[in-house]
Amino acid sequence: MTEGGFAADLGFEKFVDIVARQYGTIPSAVVLVITARALKLHGGVTNLDEAKNENFEAMEKGFSNVSKHLDNMLNKFNIPPIVAINRFPFDSDKEIKWIQDKCAEIGVEAAVSEVFMKGGEGGVALAEAVLRAVEKGAGDVKYIYELKDSIKTKIEKIAKEIYGAKDIEYSPQAIQDIKAIEAQGHADFPLCMAKTQLSLTDKVGMMGAPTDWILNVDEVRLYTGARFIVPVCGSMFLMPGLPPIPAAEKMDYTDEGHILGLN
Repeated sequence: MTEGGFAADLGFEKFVDIVARQYGTIPSAVVLVITARALKLHGGVTNLDEAKNENFEAMEKGFSNVSKHLDNMLNKFNIPPIVAINRFPFDSDKEIKWIQDKCAEIGVEAAVSEVFMKGGEGGVALAEAVLRAVEKGAGDVKYIYELKDSIKTKIEKIAKEIYGAKDIEYSPQAIQDIKAIEAQGHADFPLCMAKTQLSLTDKVGMMGAPTDWILNVDEVRLYTGARFIVPVCGSMFLMPGLPPIPAAEKMDYTDEGHILGLN
């Protein structure tokens, strides 16, 4: 098992198109983690506290985001998905059943995970659902692009098929970068797209599953050690894994250099 991160548009796409392709490690199934509150936020609710309340109209709108991810997994990669409903104490039974019914309409099982409230016992239903999917197994796994495709073709296939973009716009720097990579003979490397995880688009705040939008590629970097190409989309901060205010800023130390803890 591995944690790919950020659903089918980022971590999962990279795992299949880079890792699985290179090492032949084809996943038998994929788990998409969702929450009722996230559906409401994708459906137009802007306040986190307000998103704790029942709002099936917002959930209906927000489910377009889940549908897009499931469509990617089922039809773009041909790998069976399971939806894990990460249940919070404020989620109602009606909301949970609504999500399960919506997933069933697509032909996908949705299992409730309550490990936050019940510990390991709360994850049994999800574990059993994953086992059922693994036993079923994936078919012939599809890749979004071929390594022999041009860099622009690879970007276009990911942007249009996975993200739902209408078109791609390249900055002068990105065009220059692509020409340089091609001149060096590395155009056959896979892509590791750098894009916000907060939207299917490259624009933070565009929720749901937009279709009439343009992906902006600001620069294209070559990593010869890792053997992949990184198109940088929109205003993307590339330092990984850090929150806006790192926890280190809240730490204090004794005279001997021992950490006192977070303030």
